Amino acid sequence: MIRSSSFLSYGSGTRPGRSPAKKSAQGITDYLRANDKMAALLPAITRMAALQQDCMAILPAIFDACSVIQFESGQLVFSTPNAALAAKLKQQLPKLQETLLQRGWQVNAIRLKVQVRKIVEKAKPVKQISLPVQAVSALASLTESLDDSPRNEALKAALSAMINRHRGGR
Repeated sequence: MIRSSSFLSYGSGTRPGRSPAKKSAQGITDYLRANDKMAALLPAITRMAALQQDCMAILPAIFDACSVIQFESGQLVFSTPNAALAAKLKQQLPKLQETLLQRGWQVNAIRLKVQVRKIVEKAKPVKQISLPVQAVSALASLTESLDDSPRNEALKAALSAMINRHRGGR
């Protein structure tokens, strides 16, 4: 007999003690393991992710924007979003290579590739204007004093919405 509290289907996505990021990573690895050709990529992906994490730990300010794109035969290749960041990273390469060697990575050479990415601008927060209590009560008085006519209907609706928005936020 299966108790409903202990049974979790694959698609439910809720496993005790797992964060959403771990759930999605687990789903990706499950997908890769399911296909023979994709399963062959799993060791390379795992190695690249570990190398990216080590690079982030060594140079966190630079590797927020950079990423490991290839690591074969001791040749490590990074992508950088622009030439300025590539120049900064180039100055740090000896330190990075030495630290990676100490961590067990056999890095003989490091190359940089500038790969311009599409810049996604962060949405600017919308300013919320709050009206003083006197203004809200004046708008309420205006709404009450308007005649109930088809001409005033849209105005009264707009004023009521404004009043409700400003009273509800307090």
